[in-house]
Amino acid sequence: MNRNVEQWQVRKRAVSSERGIVAAQNWMSAAAGADALSRGGNAVDAAIACAFALNAVEPWMCGMGGSGYIVIWLANERRAVAIDFQGTLPDAIDTADYPLDPSVPNAIMGFPGVSGNANVVGYKSISVPGAVAGLSAAALAHGRLGFDSLLSPAIQLAERGLPVDWFATLQIGLEAGELTRFPASSAVYLPGGAPAQPEQFLNLGNLGASLRMLADEGPDAFYKGAIATAMAADLQEGGSRITVEDFAAYRPQVLTPLVHDHRGATLYTPSETSGGQRLGEALNFVTEHLDLSRPFGAHSYEIYAKALNQAFHNHDRRLGRLPETGSTSHMSAVDAEGNMVALTYTLLNRFGSKVVLPSSGVLMNNAVSYFDPRPGYPTSMAGGKRINASNMCPMVCVRDDEAIFAVGASGANQIVPCTMQVAAFMLDYGMSLEEAFNTPRIDAGGRASIRVDPAAGKEVLAALERSFNLEVAQNLVFPKLYSCPSGVFRDPASGHTQGCGDKANPVAGAIAEQPFHLEENVSGRVSVRA
Repeated sequence: MNRNVEQWQVRKRAVSSERGIVAAQNWMSAAAGADALSRGGNAVDAAIACAFALNAVEPWMCGMGGSGYIVIWLANERRAVAIDFQGTLPDAIDTADYPLDPSVPNAIMGFPGVSGNANVVGYKSISVPGAVAGLSAAALAHGRLGFDSLLSPAIQLAERGLPVDWFATLQIGLEAGELTRFPASSAVYLPGGAPAQPEQFLNLGNLGASLRMLADEGPDAFYKGAIATAMAADLQEGGSRITVEDFAAYRPQVLTPLVHDHRGATLYTPSETSGGQRLGEALNFVTEHLDLSRPFGAHSYEIYAKALNQAFHNHDRRLGRLPETGSTSHMSAVDAEGNMVALTYTLLNRFGSKVVLPSSGVLMNNAVSYFDPRPGYPTSMAGGKRINASNMCPMVCVRDDEAIFAVGASGANQIVPCTMQVAAFMLDYGMSLEEAFNTPRIDAGGRASIRVDPAAGKEVLAALERSFNLEVAQNLVFPKLYSCPSGVFRDPASGHTQGCGDKANPVAGAIAEQPFHLEENVSGRVSVRA
């Protein structure tokens, strides 16, 4: 048994409201979503406002240069919809740009190493981003507020600059060696040649101006207008094959969500390309094997571990192994009418490609790493090809045509185990959202061992050790050994809502419906007040 244990405990309270709530990995972005609710917007408006705000407060995880999925429950229509806004490869991509180099370790997907790590870091690692197209499609089809108004908090935050605390310094410091390779990235995140220190505001370059243009001219500015032209020029100067035509050709995909039944509830997730299929397979195993006459404890965790391992083994046989680490953010939103949203998007790795495009201030993804650099394989690079495998698993749970909770998470291969367990805790054992978020979890994903939080107790650890190779590790701020969930809940009978963020993430949280204001106190920190 491998142990990594510190002797401390953390618990995070859920936020309650009689109206809407937004939960996210960064409380300032959640406040942007809560503002949309306060102005008469619905859960879709709230989630989109939250997502754009993340560009300015958590840029290393996600942003306009990224991709993802959104699942929406439309209360009046009593139906769920999903949107896939995964990135696509440029039409002119060429495997000759990615020569194999045996001295370079395998890429995150297990593909052979490439000279200069060109498929993982830098301009050649970038795909055409789908985030703006996907977020705007959701807002225009299902939101109530004008698209421009949803960007207002994000613009304020971007023009103010990124507030640096110890957590931001940690994130920047982890990637400083790669960020220094790119002048625009270094100028933002490494002022004076070193990671930004707490109590500073980082100038985010042209990001605020790009958001303003997007608000003024609409999403076409990003794909067919001035932003697209400027980004394509920057990309080609850096060695990318992405063109203005690639931007113009991008389209998000509107999907019929996957449907999973569990304990009288229906769970909606995105398509087979997401983590949804694994979540459904794991819950089916739980339905068949979990003995609910036994109390929650060792038996529960044994079944959850077996369910997850089987689901991941099945996935690996179908599509191959997905990465153990990644850079993703999740947000969930609910409004007073019962609309509910789960939205996950990503730059793939922390700071993505590490490239900030100077003309736009947009930090770009490194999604090319999801494709095989060798020709002739099912996952080989090809012009216009879409990312077809992901760990992201935004989920909305519905019972009797009423959405009851939405949850999702970040953390690469840790996402599905986390999302499945939070759902199972609530549906199998009737836990509240707060209880489910604070209950110790395992991380089982088809590896040689499973990871378990020692807070689960000695009986659980002893039972799991009889069946599995065990890694005992506490849920810490860093290293982040467990996924980072964000979720909301609504009681259909009373309309009472709750939201909760990851207990081990110091900036995660939920904000109830209220206006958005920025103010600075004497220490230079930013607060949000009603």
